[in-house]
Amino acid sequence: MSIRLRLTLWYSGLLTVTLMLLGGAIYFFTYMNSYGEVKNRLEDGAKQLIAESSGGFNGRIYLNELTNSTIQNEFFLQLVNMTEKHIIDKSYNMASQLEFPLPVKTDAKQPIFRSVKANGYPFMLCELTLLDNRNNIQYVVQIGAFTGSQADYLYDLRTILIIASLAAVIIAFTTGLFLARQALRPIESVIQASRKIETGSDLSYRIPRETPNDEIGNLTDTLNGMLERLETAYNELDDAYHSQRRFVSDASHELRTPLTTIRGNIELLERMWRPNLDGEHASAALSEVEAARQEMSREAMRDISEEATRMSRLVNDLLSLARADAGFVMEKTDVELLPIVEDVCRRAQHLPRRAEWIVNDFSVLEGVQVYGSADYLRQLLFIFIENAFKYTPSGTVEISAVSHDDRAGIMIRDTGIGMNREEVPKIFERFYRADVSRGKTAGTGLGLSIAKWIIDEHNGFVEVMTREGEGTTFTVWLPVAFSRHADSVIMEGMERRPN
Repeated sequence: MSIRLRLTLWYSGLLTVTLMLLGGAIYFFTYMNSYGEVKNRLEDGAKQLIAESSGGFNGRIYLNELTNSTIQNEFFLQLVNMTEKHIIDKSYNMASQLEFPLPVKTDAKQPIFRSVKANGYPFMLCELTLLDNRNNIQYVVQIGAFTGSQADYLYDLRTILIIASLAAVIIAFTTGLFLARQALRPIESVIQASRKIETGSDLSYRIPRETPNDEIGNLTDTLNGMLERLETAYNELDDAYHSQRRFVSDASHELRTPLTTIRGNIELLERMWRPNLDGEHASAALSEVEAARQEMSREAMRDISEEATRMSRLVNDLLSLARADAGFVMEKTDVELLPIVEDVCRRAQHLPRRAEWIVNDFSVLEGVQVYGSADYLRQLLFIFIENAFKYTPSGTVEISAVSHDDRAGIMIRDTGIGMNREEVPKIFERFYRADVSRGKTAGTGLGLSIAKWIIDEHNGFVEVMTREGEGTTFTVWLPVAFSRHADSVIMEGMERRPN
């Protein structure tokens, strides 16, 4: 519910309560005034009746003596014998079918007032209790005043108050909604401007100020100041990010050349030293000191070679991520997936490993094509396979293929150390390595980040199932590419189908 509607409902409800209290007060005072006047006239009539009966009271004869009295001209009288519970006389102005209800209670000291209906007509009664001491009979004289005009007046007043109150509430609600909308229109401008900034990432946009120096105007100034600071901070971060990305890309390019030179020279030295160290005649002639020196040199060159290889791999990974950050677009075509997987499996046999390498049947991939890059798909599979070998000190690593609907899946399962399930969402972050592997297994923590980028570029996804101490299974799902030629053949066949 919007603030505009809530404000309107609040003061509309307050207005409704105020009108109800005011209308109730008007109705109450009008009611008391109207019926109070009737009650006063009845009291005067009762006093007159008591005065006229001071000489005695004998029932029917008494009412006959009131024939010309002003009481009968103004009021309706009915005499009730309360001892025998029946009406014994009525004034001449009461029709034969008009009767007041019998008194409910009597009071010899004070008259009793009540409102009744006689034959559907409203009356106010003043019931006066009189005693016939000679015959020991209790009489009640009911003096009635017709209150139809008062009832009609109060009905009309009640109707007018209800209709006027409803009309006032409706008019106030409509007017209040309009006024609230006008008053809160600057906030809608702030919301629309904020949405433009959110969707368009245009932090240079400023919210126009439509109000003078009030709360909304101050809010607009505050938001514009915040946007200015955000724009400045964002531009600084963006510049720093671009600088960092350029640095990583340039550094990767610059490091590849000396690393390639180092690796080439190390390989050359190894080839030059190998005949001298492996020759039978030369080995016999070397002294023990020279042999030890040459062995230490060989170990040093081996270490340098391994570190240079590791640094080359790290530089290549950084270069791949730099390309990803720079929005590098792969060159993709429809490629057969089966030859790529078979080539990777064949070459994976020569990777350093201590686990058994099991290659399962790939018949489900026959004829399956994916739209992508063959080189990057090979790199993707090598990342998962090397990762499985790295974290499987003993056991098996197997690769298999599955298919589901319009996707082909390649599953790499190992029986290695596994990982905690809580760490699965983080393993594709850059430089992240699970706690159980830090310090035990060499690595940079960039391989799975590159793999995730390659999968995203191919519109695929990866499923991870793992259990600590039991192993991990990665399933890479890639969308199957349907041949355009096959689609055209199907359409051509449909066009040639007879009706």
